Amino acid sequence: MGNHLGKPTLKKLNWDFNPDLPDTDNSVKNKIEAFNLIATTAQPTPVVINDPQTLTDTFGRHHTYLRISLSERCNLRCQYCMPAEGVSLTPKLQLLATDEVLRLAELFVREGVTKIRLTGGEPTVRKDLVDIIASLKQIKGLETVAMTTNGLVLTRQLVPLQRAGLDILNVSLDTLRPARYEQITRRKGYERVRAGIDLALQLGYSPVKVNVVLMRNFNDDEICDFVQLTEDHNLDIRFIEYMPFSGNKWDYEKMVPFKEMVDKIQGQWPDFYAMANGPNDTSKAFKVPGFQGQVGFITSMSEHFCGSCNRLRLTADSLRDALRSNCSEDDLLALIGAAVKRKKKQHAGGPCPKTSSPPRWPPSCQLDTTFLQQTHTPLSIQVRTFAHGDKLTHIDDSGSAKMVNVSDKGATTRTALAQAVVQVGEKIGRLIRQNELKKGDVLTISQLAGILAAKRTSELIPLCHNISLSSVNLTLKLNDSGSVVLISSEVRCEGKTGVEMEALTAVTVAALTVYDMCKAVSHDIVITDICLLRKDGGRSGTFERKT
Repeated sequence: MGNHLGKPTLKKLNWDFNPDLPDTDNSVKNKIEAFNLIATTAQPTPVVINDPQTLTDTFGRHHTYLRISLSERCNLRCQYCMPAEGVSLTPKLQLLATDEVLRLAELFVREGVTKIRLTGGEPTVRKDLVDIIASLKQIKGLETVAMTTNGLVLTRQLVPLQRAGLDILNVSLDTLRPARYEQITRRKGYERVRAGIDLALQLGYSPVKVNVVLMRNFNDDEICDFVQLTEDHNLDIRFIEYMPFSGNKWDYEKMVPFKEMVDKIQGQWPDFYAMANGPNDTSKAFKVPGFQGQVGFITSMSEHFCGSCNRLRLTADSLRDALRSNCSEDDLLALIGAAVKRKKKQHAGGPCPKTSSPPRWPPSCQLDTTFLQQTHTPLSIQVRTFAHGDKLTHIDDSGSAKMVNVSDKGATTRTALAQAVVQVGEKIGRLIRQNELKKGDVLTISQLAGILAAKRTSELIPLCHNISLSSVNLTLKLNDSGSVVLISSEVRCEGKTGVEMEALTAVTVAALTVYDMCKAVSHDIVITDICLLRKDGGRSGTFERKT
């Protein structure tokens, strides 16, 4: 595996297309005829997966589906999503740029992702959306590119998006009544969304998926109206159980459970029946006999589907700092793997949670790497000496500090082993073992922190030289009683100086990270017994601590 992930070349597309054409039925037909679109499906090229364990969580779920949020911005203000005045947005320069999105997408595909869905905010507000889709379709091994949109600008954008390679389209539409649409979204645009859905059907999207967030005493009286749409149109109407959260100022009682929806539909169509579902489907599929389309239910609240979840979510600023610090591919994979390992068994800790965060349908593991604000830059091949004898090598004859000149020393294999002990107590130990601490997987995150610290030792210890390390092996485990975290490191290099400081830095920072992640439970945590266990190589030979 190379040290750095190459940047895919953006494929710039020029469209002979006027976005200002009026959105009438005739103009839609003219657009279709002008482009003479032919839907094709490319056969995926086999791709070698580097390490399937990177995207496998602690519950054995392998993740092949990545949702990428391209923007926080949205051109609607849906009542269940955000306040009327909107929300504060991350500055544009702090969001992932086009090439960064593509670098991460390529990396995830090489680790086993086969489907990518573009979301937001609202993805169509990104001016580079067509180029992103076209470039994604060039990634070997990626089988499907999908998009979820509010549909406001589909009549202007869908033709070039399909030309670029968009495979699957989901449109969010919570009502079939224009006045109610404006009430929900605080914007006009219902007719444009319906025209966009019609265009998608004419362009051959089969089916067009329509996401409907259902709310009691608000739009639950339209359930059968939505189902009726599937009689003559190849639509997949997907009813989503409303997920309450404190910020949207809606009552928890707004949720309409899946079984209640089915009963209501069967009251009008008694033969409404369940279809077979795939192993990773989030939607329970149903159909009215004889209808072209079908109906689905995303039961995030009443019957969660977490046990078979294969989805990950990449936010609009995920891994940004790592990318912009020239983080190596190996370290990017370590960050991703740690985030995946922190994924809980099920979302929100229960079947029907009341949460303080905005709803996201369907739920997925969000790649949150906030535990690591900085990543290492490539280290130049420099050296550091080992003090031997009765004189300190970092002090000159006048007593001033100096950096040692080791140019006359020969390069040899250097190895150092170190340890640290963190006494956390049985309560914290139990939370660590069950992965129930709010900050995530303590042992995995602390391991990563220690490894990265070893690589940056020269930035922490003033008179150390940068060293090109051959390997850093760091292990953390709970002792038999479950009250102590045992940390050990082994660091190697081929060079002119030893790696004792790297080994000691690794266990020290790992121990501090354990403390940081557990201190919310108790401050009665003791870090002890940080010491060098063994060193090999160099003029001083071998040192081994006597036990």
